[in-house]
Amino acid sequence: MTTVLPSGACNAHCHVFGPRERFPYAANASFVPAVDAPREALYALNDRLGLHRCVVVQSACHGFDNTVTQDALAGRPGAYRGIALLPTDVPESELKRLDAAGFRGVRFNYMRHLGRPTPIDEVLRLARRFAPLGWHLQLHGDPGMLTELAQAIASAPVPVVIDHIGRIDASRGLDQPDFSVLRRLLDHDHVWVKVSGIDRISAEGPPYADALPFARALVAEQGDRVLWGNDWPHPNHRGPVPDEDLLVALIYEIAPTEAARQRLLVDNPHQLYRFGDEA
Repeated sequence: MTTVLPSGACNAHCHVFGPRERFPYAANASFVPAVDAPREALYALNDRLGLHRCVVVQSACHGFDNTVTQDALAGRPGAYRGIALLPTDVPESELKRLDAAGFRGVRFNYMRHLGRPTPIDEVLRLARRFAPLGWHLQLHGDPGMLTELAQAIASAPVPVVIDHIGRIDASRGLDQPDFSVLRRLLDHDHVWVKVSGIDRISAEGPPYADALPFARALVAEQGDRVLWGNDWPHPNHRGPVPDEDLLVALIYEIAPTEAARQRLLVDNPHQLYRFGDEA
């Protein structure tokens, strides 16, 4: 049975890998995918699932060369947006070029397997530089990151998007301290969260019953600052690769009302990523 999504629904978190003959992986990549995941495969999946808009997040396997992501945006102009990986000393001219190409933010990884993290003071200096573009920070890290960087996140000069429900451990329950830290951060109006990655935080596996209450609580509490994505093609995933149709079907569990799904999939991405602002 096909899950019906609202018109203009957005997959706000996914990646493209290669093809490596055209877009080589970085020489110092923290990981190299076993198989490529080119833009054509992403387009076909999103089209089949009814996800007409998309945010492609540059992957660490391609490093600071954002060409592969830019190519994915160019194939679906106006409907696809990008999140870059950049050094903090990136020239102004490159920021403006990427903005014109459809990029809307920069991601920084604070996961141990993705290499040494960038000092947060350098990240905030860069954020002040790209604030005039209307860009945001996207932070990906384990629960300790939320506690360690909470003050910096709260004082950031741009919106901050926290990936994958903060990578909390669903087996520890809704009352765990890590989830409380995330909730307190979301009391700040500039902090957003992606209710993607339920498959990553689950200790039980599909259909991720232990993880759904976390995503559902965030949608209920912060409905104007939540985003959803399927995280295709699920890099560095432990356990079975998630079923894409199941992840989409579970949106009805995460956002049980039509109004909640409209905000999660359409209104919120439209606001943050500025779809169609080229017109």
